Amino acid sequence: MHIPNQTPAQRAVRHSPMEHPAHQYPQETAALQEIARSCGLVESIKWGKPCFLHTDRNIVLIQRFNDYIALLFFQGALLQDPKKLLMRVGQQQAPRQLRFRSLAEIIHYSSTIRAFILQAIAIEQSGTKVPPRPVSEVAIPQELQARLDAEPALQQAFFRLTPGRQKGYLYHIASAKLSKTRSSRVDACVPRILAGKGLNE
Repeated sequence: MHIPNQTPAQRAVRHSPMEHPAHQYPQETAALQEIARSCGLVESIKWGKPCFLHTDRNIVLIQRFNDYIALLFFQGALLQDPKKLLMRVGQQQAPRQLRFRSLAEIIHYSSTIRAFILQAIAIEQSGTKVPPRPVSEVAIPQELQARLDAEPALQQAFFRLTPGRQKGYLYHIASAKLSKTRSSRVDACVPRILAGKGLNE
């Protein structure tokens, strides 16, 4: 896959410097951007990441981590994936990721990536959505449950939140691999929960 020199307008759309600055994957990012644009998507920045839209609706998002770069499909659970290439994202119901560790992998799978994106656009145009998962089916992380049990006011505030806000906290806390990180996330979320706010409000 040929990666052209970026125009000034393209260079202006920058990735958040806060996300793994030592692992920026510049060539891999450029390759994924080229593929997304070739499918007619419009690039924006959302949540500090390159996000690609079709008629103002989110289709894919580029995410960069320590060990891999990912293309996240917002309605990925609806994509046909006979080779099982898409990865589930934690406990989240709808999103799926394609993960890559090198530019060579992205080039090798470029046709597959493009096919997934075109599928995702068609699904968005159809209006089909992944049914939301009931909050009762989402496990409460042990670190949060301990705080809820120990603090009745926090427990009452949490269960007064809308199901969507509750799930936002549950997914955010549970996505941390280490217990100490999950505990830190609980500590950071408590003031927002007590204020009746969602994770990103």
